[in-house]
Amino acid sequence: MPRDRAADRPNVPGWALASAVAAPIGMIGGWTVAAALQDAFDPVRETISALAASDATAPWVMTAGLALTGVAHLVTAAGLRPLPRVARAVHALGGVATLAVAALPVDVSPHPHGVAAGIGFVALALWPAAAWRPAGRGVRSRRVALTAAAVLSGLLVLFAAELQGVTPDGGAGTGLTERLVAGAQALWPLVVVVALRREQGRTRRP
Repeated sequence: MPRDRAADRPNVPGWALASAVAAPIGMIGGWTVAAALQDAFDPVRETISALAASDATAPWVMTAGLALTGVAHLVTAAGLRPLPRVARAVHALGGVATLAVAALPVDVSPHPHGVAAGIGFVALALWPAAAWRPAGRGVRSRRVALTAAAVLSGLLVLFAAELQGVTPDGGAGTGLTERLVAGAQALWPLVVVVALRREQGRTRRP
């Protein structure tokens, strides 16, 4: 009987889908709930880190959200078996850095917090660039992978410019641009997981 080659292809397990869903829940849900509990918080101007600072109204909410997001990235990276190892490693690095951000409040450890946040943002913006394979289709195609990395990197550059106050609004949109890049970085692994699982579902059909 001929060997089923589809059975030899690495698949994305169901637990990777669960972790990919958990990442945006932790990040977007965390900042939404924390901001609702924080008195006079301006989500357009103020950063996510301010919600996890030790003097925030409910710092544990955003801290827990960041921790959940970091763990979710690590688990999802482990489950993205059809992707090159370097892409999964960089994705996992972003998860570790996010956990470090959760463990290092900005008002207590400003420099380590900033370093961890920088590493996390850069890793989560660049990992899609390494996710393509020769002759890959969909999210594994060179065009899609590089486009995703370019969009995430562009959002990150915009946030960095706002953070440094070199934009025309003088940094008034720092919080908004941070949420755009952090939200997009949390959502892209879910897009990849769903696309790969759909692909593997089609492959299994007779």
